[in-house]
Amino acid sequence: MPLLDAQPLGAVPLAGGLVEFRVWAPRARSVAVELQRRELPLAEAGEGIFAGRLQAAPGDDYRFVLDGGAALADPFSRSQPEGLRGPSRVVDTGAFAWSDAGWQGVSLDELVLYELHVGAFTEEGTFDAAIPHLERLRALGITAIELMPVATFPGDRGWGYDGVYTFAPHRAYGGPEGLVRLVDAAHAAGLGVFLDVVYNHLGPGAEELAAFGPWFSDRHTTPWGPAPDFRQDPVREWVLQNAELWVRDFHVDGLRLDAVNRVADDAPRHVLAELADRVRAASPHALVVSETHEGDFTPLDRWGHDAEWENSFHHALHALLTGERDGYYAPYGTVGDLARAYEQPRARRVVAYGQNHDQIGNRALGDRLTPAQDRLALAALAFAPHVPLLFMGEEYRETRPFQFFTDHLDPAVAEATRLGRRDEFRRFRGFDGELPDPQDERTLSRSKLSHDPPDPEVARLLALRRALPPGLETEVDEAARRLTVRRGPHTLRLDFAALTAEVS
Repeated sequence: MPLLDAQPLGAVPLAGGLVEFRVWAPRARSVAVELQRRELPLAEAGEGIFAGRLQAAPGDDYRFVLDGGAALADPFSRSQPEGLRGPSRVVDTGAFAWSDAGWQGVSLDELVLYELHVGAFTEEGTFDAAIPHLERLRALGITAIELMPVATFPGDRGWGYDGVYTFAPHRAYGGPEGLVRLVDAAHAAGLGVFLDVVYNHLGPGAEELAAFGPWFSDRHTTPWGPAPDFRQDPVREWVLQNAELWVRDFHVDGLRLDAVNRVADDAPRHVLAELADRVRAASPHALVVSETHEGDFTPLDRWGHDAEWENSFHHALHALLTGERDGYYAPYGTVGDLARAYEQPRARRVVAYGQNHDQIGNRALGDRLTPAQDRLALAALAFAPHVPLLFMGEEYRETRPFQFFTDHLDPAVAEATRLGRRDEFRRFRGFDGELPDPQDERTLSRSKLSHDPPDPEVARLLALRRALPPGLETEVDEAARRLTVRRGPHTLRLDFAALTAEVS
């Protein structure tokens, strides 16, 4: 599609009180914009695009009307002030107020990530409510926060991985303006901001997007929802323009791409390789980090991404800490497994963690490591050559769970989610308890942080990490379940039998 990357889809304010509306609707004979109680026609612009410049302003609500039928939200909407089923709103992203002109981002070498869920991080569950906590995170040694997905998803509460309007920051968190305030405040505090984005599927409610055209693949599937059809140029642009939006208009410092092994694209150049190019053109300092499965280094080796989430370090560490061998922990359990993870040749481009949203929240009860286990895990992480990530609350050994919560609008989807969770955990040996109901508001309430004072040991470990030289040696004692890691003059002794960590 010629020049499509130079002409953003959606609603873009122009000078002179005009807004350009552009929408891909190849199956429609006519498209109008429902705006200010009128339906204003758009003109065919070729390749299934309908476009027009209309008298409108930021703050105006609108919908698209295809062939005189139902009015639908914009697939490229920048704001959904009434949620998934409401109208879209015109947003002038170029008019956001910023005070971060001198900010240069965070390099991969200095990256220490802190993953948080906006809704569970504070009682208020908003972007603005997170701001007062930024200074203490920076003082701890964190260099960037990583937000779980904030694009508009069904209902008010959820993990965000079932997003539908991926350009529109979630209204319950504070919408686009709230996200801008958080990013600006983070930069003022010396923190970068990474954003978790989901391009492998869309969530419940995405059938409205399918009304516009062939959004979804008839050849590829995902376990979570319909897979986008990247044979369609505008669907590719949905990903590429979305990535550009976050790093250019919202000043985000990096993107964490969810489950890229499920992003199916048969084109000669994969859409996620194109994404890396477009992100760097839009913001040269921005980083692209992909989540994938163990042993898969396609994002680094073929797509030009900067780093990746890869679970080998976590799985080896968790199996030693807990003795668990169910599911994907089955191949792990020896001290040698963890030693090999330390020695991974690409470790400096791999994000490692003792806990994260998946590894806690996808457990039946959302239970975290115990404080003793977490203390050992953070010491192990500090000595690893990997990019370290802490999950919210680890800085003081949070004991509250992080559970799986949803707010699906469709009762059938809500019930299917409940049943799916029950079926999943029936396979786990020894689990026969009651699962938290994802739809119950109390499931989110139980997951909110207590915000106890940070453990000074965590800051000391992160400070030590900054002083460690690059090389390392490991010494394994399987019989005693001990691992020794040496980096220059510093030594870490991990004892998995006694659950102790000694640093010298």
